[in-house]
Amino acid sequence: MAAAVEEVLPTRAFLTRLAVPVAAFGAVVVAGVGGFVTLAHVSIVEATFWLFDPASISIHGEGEVVKAYAVFVYTGLVLTGLWTGETVVAAAFGGQIRRGVRRVQNERKLERIDDHVVVCGYGIFGRTVAGELAANDVPVVAIERDAETRERIEGDDVIGLQADARLESTLQDAGVERARAVVAAIDDSNVNIQIAVVASQLAPDVHVVVRVGDELYEDLARRAGADEVVIPEVISGARVTSTLYE
Repeated sequence: MAAAVEEVLPTRAFLTRLAVPVAAFGAVVVAGVGGFVTLAHVSIVEATFWLFDPASISIHGEGEVVKAYAVFVYTGLVLTGLWTGETVVAAAFGGQIRRGVRRVQNERKLERIDDHVVVCGYGIFGRTVAGELAANDVPVVAIERDAETRERIEGDDVIGLQADARLESTLQDAGVERARAVVAAIDDSNVNIQIAVVASQLAPDVHVVVRVGDELYEDLARRAGADEVVIPEVISGARVTSTLYE
């Protein structure tokens, strides 16, 4: 059901954008036919034919006013036709072009990045960590599998990578061997532990921070290679408690 909604919304947006140039083209057609009928006193059929065969106007020996009006109409048809075509092309290929450019830019940045932090998961926790790091001029590569969540990275000063952080190839693309740390920030303790295992194997010296949802996972996370285990709920609870004694 969600996929169907995602398909319908872009289609509606495209039709909304397309309606304006199509309406403009239609208005020029109507104005052209109406003008030819009024100025040259021809039938609607013949006036419509003139729109598709400009040479017919000269053949029929029409006056300068009709010819001047014809130039105006044909210019309008060309411009609105180009506008319509541009809208269709932009809708069909614009997203692909933007994604392609973005992918190339990210690949170049990833090739040069060094001493950075790889944040796996761009939910509230991961986004907060990435934001704090970026604010302190620490380069960040954020890995996010969900396409919708991945789009949020675009507005932040963070390099985004849409992939599964559990895969060796993904962490290698993120430059884990050159990173100073890896933060497994996904809202799933088991997935974060898997990331810790892979990251530790690929880069034994990298500092691995693992988010877990329960203290029961702490020992398992450390055995998996975590240097630091974070339980957000415990930290938040401690902060709230400390404010109560101030």
